Order: sequence, then C-alpha cells, then structure tokens
Amino acid sequence: MTGHEGPVTGAVRAFIEYQRLCYVATVGPDGEPNLSPKGSLKVLSEHELAFADMASPRTVANLRTNPRLEINLVDPFLRRGYRIKGTGRVVDDPEVLAVVGQGLGHDYPVRAAVRIAVTEVRPVDSPVYLFTDTPSDQVHAMWQDNYGYHRDPEGREV
Repeated sequence: MTGHEGPVTGAVRAFIEYQRLCYVATVGPDGEPNLSPKGSLKVLSEHELAFADMASPRTVANLRTNPRLEINLVDPFLRRGYRIKGTGRVVDDPEVLAVVGQGLGHDYPVRAAVRIAVTEVRPVDSPVYLFTDTPSDQVHAMWQDNYGYHRDPEGREV
C-alpha cells in the first residue's frame, strides 16, 4: 500500500452516509440511457462502493453488457454533491449483500449487489457557489424554504 488515499475519501464517505439517495446511470446495448434511484449505496473501501439490486432489472442487465456507470449524489438543500464514475459488477457475495442491506429500514429482498470499482470522483457545486459568495447555510435555508421543508443538516426540525 502506498499510503495514497483512494478516490473515495473520508469526505465522500461521510456524504454518501448522510445523503443516502443517489442516481445511477447506465447504458443499454442499444445505447439507450437508464437512470435509476438507489437508496442503498455503501462504501466498501477507498476504491469500492456497492448498492443493492432490489428492483433494478434494467440497471443489472445494462451492467452485464457494459459495466461503466456514473453515480450522482446531490444534497437538494446544500446544492452540493459528487459525481462518481466506475465500473459495476453484479455479485452475490454474502458479505457485500450484508453491507448493502444494512439500514434499509424495511425487509426488502436484496437479490444481488453491484460492486463498483471507482475510477473518478468529482465534486458537484451549484452555480450559486461558483458565481456568488453566498454561504452554504444561506443556500441551505433558501432551498428549504423553496421546498417547504424545515430541517437542519442533521435532520432535526427547525
């Protein structure tokens, strides 16, 4: 081990654990894009992620013919997040299945898991951060008002 941190840094790990909902993009053999929401994304290591296949027939079929994927995680209030690129492999490894099944809140059937070798992680920032000096807490409050949702970043009602 070189001591070099992988693309899934501590900040990325914390964001995945906080955000929970992500969108996974794949492409079918006919070139048709597929975008699928996932609520089970977990960090396996600095180089690997995984999510559960509970109701993902098109995502799984696409990955079997073209393993490339992109994951998008964005906090809708902070207007920040990450774009994660990699390759996915459908597995039935009991250890990975146990990890992706943790914390789902229900007894959902986990058919398989998609194990992702992460090749790139890039931040996503709203133009509000690029073109203004608006602090993140003000951006958060503005979008909470926009959605009529009043909770702080830790999930407490305000």
